[in-house]
Amino acid sequence: MSETNQRLRRLEEIHRRIAQKRVDYGRYNFSQLQNDILKTFFDLAQEYGSLEDFYRISVVVLKEFMGVEARLYLINESSNALEFVCDSSTGLQAEGVAAPSYMILSAKMYTVEGAVVVPIVSKMSEGVSESHRDKDLLLGMLKVEAPRPLTPQDQFFLGKFANRIGFNLHNRRLTVQNIKHLKFINNLVMDIEHNVIIPNMYFKHLFNRIRSKILDVEELEKKMRGMKESMQTDTMQLSGASCEEIIKRVSTLHQDLIDCHQEMLKHHNNCSLFLESLFRRDHFEKGHLVLHSKKCFVEREIILPQLEQFTRRLEAQGITIERPTDMSTEQIPLRVDVGLLSQVYANYFSNAVKYTEEIIDHKGRVRKAIAYGRTAMPDYFGQGSPGVKFNIFTTGPHLDDEDAREIYTEGFRGKNSAKQSGSGHGLTFVKQVVEMHGGEAGYEATEEGNNFFFILPLEEI
Repeated sequence: MSETNQRLRRLEEIHRRIAQKRVDYGRYNFSQLQNDILKTFFDLAQEYGSLEDFYRISVVVLKEFMGVEARLYLINESSNALEFVCDSSTGLQAEGVAAPSYMILSAKMYTVEGAVVVPIVSKMSEGVSESHRDKDLLLGMLKVEAPRPLTPQDQFFLGKFANRIGFNLHNRRLTVQNIKHLKFINNLVMDIEHNVIIPNMYFKHLFNRIRSKILDVEELEKKMRGMKESMQTDTMQLSGASCEEIIKRVSTLHQDLIDCHQEMLKHHNNCSLFLESLFRRDHFEKGHLVLHSKKCFVEREIILPQLEQFTRRLEAQGITIERPTDMSTEQIPLRVDVGLLSQVYANYFSNAVKYTEEIIDHKGRVRKAIAYGRTAMPDYFGQGSPGVKFNIFTTGPHLDDEDAREIYTEGFRGKNSAKQSGSGHGLTFVKQVVEMHGGEAGYEATEEGNNFFFILPLEEI
């Protein structure tokens, strides 16, 4: 079928539906009052943008025009339980108020305690009558208590009104979901830039190192060719010392290239880990980061591999790495997302490279260092619910009170960050990932510097 014919057929279909609607509305025979209810509902639903106000409008418009008490019950999208959301007398209810036991989900209208209970559906399947609604389309129930018995025509109208609630609610939820997805994607782009693209630039440094070694090999090759030509003209004899010098240089270059290869391989593996943990299908389907947790020894599998990525950069800044004495001897297994928690440490270590400063310690010695470790926190998450506090310490002046309060806030950059590149997103990512694990992230000033930490629940594995 040509594109023109398809457009014409679609136009004819719209004509038929409009004609059918004219017939339907004539058959409905709504009163002026009922038509005013629908118009008011539509107008106010456009005027008020929040879901909470939409809930209020859905019940109050019935009370205002019909003098009835209306209650809105909706299915919680997370728990799938029917909850009491709003009524026409007291308004919005507290979150998570369960519907009474006599309120049941039904695809058909029913009566209970003298009230009419009407199903709220997200949409109607084409060609399916109202009496055979698919239960999967149910969003909740609308309960209407009238001072007088409602006529069949009143009940029919309420069914149509509940449909309008369902259509609008469905579309609003889709809008909210789309906004959340867009916000998530924007944040994910920042995560990728901060945790993948910028670290990936380190490959340029590694490539330059290899290029330098290649030039050294070329220089050595030229020298050896010159020595060979000299020997062929009997103007030079190759001494044992010269041979040893060449062997030593070749051996050094060989080891340097092996080291570069190993570092590139580790950096590639690390980037691959970060990419896998940020580009999961689950993230995009759910509209938020989704944990893929497994049993893990945090120091061995997360901290040390990340620290190895930053060792050269820390040393280049004259920063000493002070390692704990207890973590390796007493490993504590936790169930965590290795990829995402690795990025937490990468963000902390990246900040350590930028912001660690030299101090004079309590013994009068110069100290410029970072340290990591952990502390057991018995009953931190409640009686019988211990936690583990993971610490990342850096020497330097303390953050002021404002910086300490806002350091994990999106886009916030401390007063000491003016000379450093960054977006203020890294610690926000840290906080998000830690909280997804059921933990808390924080900061505290210590005697000789700053301690950034997070606390995770210690669960039985």
